Amino acid sequence: MNSKNSYAQIFKSSFIMGGAAGINLLLGMVRVKFAAVFLGSAGVGLNANFTAVQGLIGTIAGLGIQSSAVREVAAAVGKGDQQAIGRAVLTLRRICWLTGLVGMAAMMLLSPLISELTFGSRDYVPDIVALGIIILFGNLSGGQIALIQGMRRLGDMGRANVFGAAFGTVAALGFYATIGLRGIVPALVIVSALQLALSWFFARKVPVPAVSLTWRQTFAEAGDMVKLGLVMMWNGLMISAVSYITITLITQQAGVDGVGIYSSAFALSGIFVNFVLGAMGADYYPRLTAVATDNGALNRLVNEQTEIGLLLALPGLLATMVLAPWLVRVFYTSEFLPAVGLVQWFILGCLGRVISWPLGYVMLALGKGRWFLLTETGANLLHIVLIAIGLSLFGIEGVAIAFFALYIGYAIIVYAVCRSLTGFRWSRAARHIAWRAVSLLAIVFVMVINVPVWPASAVGSVFTLVASLYALRSLLHRIGADHPIARAVNKIPGLRAVCSCG
Repeated sequence: MNSKNSYAQIFKSSFIMGGAAGINLLLGMVRVKFAAVFLGSAGVGLNANFTAVQGLIGTIAGLGIQSSAVREVAAAVGKGDQQAIGRAVLTLRRICWLTGLVGMAAMMLLSPLISELTFGSRDYVPDIVALGIIILFGNLSGGQIALIQGMRRLGDMGRANVFGAAFGTVAALGFYATIGLRGIVPALVIVSALQLALSWFFARKVPVPAVSLTWRQTFAEAGDMVKLGLVMMWNGLMISAVSYITITLITQQAGVDGVGIYSSAFALSGIFVNFVLGAMGADYYPRLTAVATDNGALNRLVNEQTEIGLLLALPGLLATMVLAPWLVRVFYTSEFLPAVGLVQWFILGCLGRVISWPLGYVMLALGKGRWFLLTETGANLLHIVLIAIGLSLFGIEGVAIAFFALYIGYAIIVYAVCRSLTGFRWSRAARHIAWRAVSLLAIVFVMVINVPVWPASAVGSVFTLVASLYALRSLLHRIGADHPIARAVNKIPGLRAVCSCG
């Protein structure tokens, strides 16, 4: 595949999944806004606690199977081996049922202990028992999504995400409005049930070769899948543990109101970066796996993905940093204004995420589980240390500063590992885009923390507009003048002149 076609493929997959992610983003903001209005900061904090608990236990129960199964299915599809595809899918479905049931039982049995550790009392045991149902539903829907993603059926994946978010939003708002704080857990359960139903519906449309496997053969087939999955599960567990520890420490220091401020800032700062990375990740991982035996092709794809990721994320990151005071009021309430400073530090860390994110998949595509384990474990341990230091020195804002510091270190670590494994180097184009992005965000950050809100917003908006035009011009240059989006821009006189698309 030539360079233009490769950029176009990246952009196409990003556009499909990005459209779905954009709708999900809007619906998510609607949920957050109504949660803030109906539940207040305490309710947002309580929701964050429940989500952290479910994420921690769910990660253990999932065994990382969803992510490792994407690699297995994509590899079999790449080879055109129909029997391998059938075996991988049947194994995936059986293991998801098994691990989901075990995870649900564990959550229910451990509910008194979890309630004591998280809230200091057993008042929330019934809620935590109900979260066990989400573990089972999450495992089953995760297996279906792994099949859809491994087959690179991005349209179905996007539709499942959009419909799930839409139905889930309606259900959540109903529970928040009618029963307040007690509606948080029922809303979470209903949302997970809807996601399961939709993933099952779209997975049924995927043609899968029929195969016959005994349970003994299933466990044998699951060997490699579980081996890599355990590595990924450990990483997911570490991330969930960091989230749980962070929220617990903030709860002890500032109460659930403090957790609400932290979680709102973290969610708001990640809007655009999660949108970009989620949009690209659906197709990037399977594509990277397909070229994993060719270091040159692999390194070229990583650089191309880095360039596109930075160009897509930069305008959104700048806009979020500049407009943080207004966004907090729009998506939350004035009660959440202390989150503004956290948002701006989190944005700096998000840029590090965008730069390092394409490199993190290299170890998975190569099947280098040990390298991935060591790298991610080290990064998560570093994060815990930085959070503890940040909280002690700067209070809640120290958690956001720790996030920024983490991604400086993480980018250096994964670059060194990939350099060792594949001889990777950032291309000249990727370096130039990264340097401009870092410079722009650094300038705007210094301005917004030192200049009053109104002039900072005005000047920052100009920076954001300039960055948006630069990103658009660079994207169009990469996908080529014949791309439908480039032709559409060419029809707009002002943009055609500024972006030089002709």
